[in-house]
Amino acid sequence: MSEHTPGIPGYTYGTDEAARSPLSLEDLERLKAVAGLTPEDEEALREAAGILAGQAGDMVTAWRARLGELSFMRPYSGHPDGTPNPEYGAASKPRFDRFIIDACTRPLDRDWLNYQHEIGLRHTRAKKNRTDHADSLDHIPMRYLLAFTAVVITTAREYLAATGATAERVDRMHAAFTKSVMLHVTVWTRACTGAAGW
Repeated sequence: MSEHTPGIPGYTYGTDEAARSPLSLEDLERLKAVAGLTPEDEEALREAAGILAGQAGDMVTAWRARLGELSFMRPYSGHPDGTPNPEYGAASKPRFDRFIIDACTRPLDRDWLNYQHEIGLRHTRAKKNRTDHADSLDHIPMRYLLAFTAVVITTAREYLAATGATAERVDRMHAAFTKSVMLHVTVWTRACTGAAGW
């Protein structure tokens, strides 16, 4: 699951097409330490991958539906006037689905850093809309990216519990997933701020 790179348009993980992250591997190790991500968490994430992989599409659909309920968020994924853009949604969804699997399986290395920076840039004027040739608003404010992380994290728990894992196992996987998502989003924000502020 972690080694296979699916033929998803715009999914440039591990390729020269992904942006080069300005962060060093030392920066990454420090972030892992601050987030408290441990080898035990990485083991729990691998277990979570087996549960979440088959539900990733449903998770993303639910998250997008929640965003769609907020009129002020619609222009970021639809047309600038807020009307839906099904083509853009269909093109970008497989990458969003894959994010859930990657968050549980990818090794935290240079390829990981580079692709997370690429994702960050795709939320900013530097690369927003370019991958899918969309016409939505050209920048997602960092405040919304950070705030929506709460939804991603809290709703993941019900999906982790869906196969009947014990409460203790669910707690362990959910804690690890929380750390992983926070690490991802933290690295994405580097594309939104200058080096001094970040």
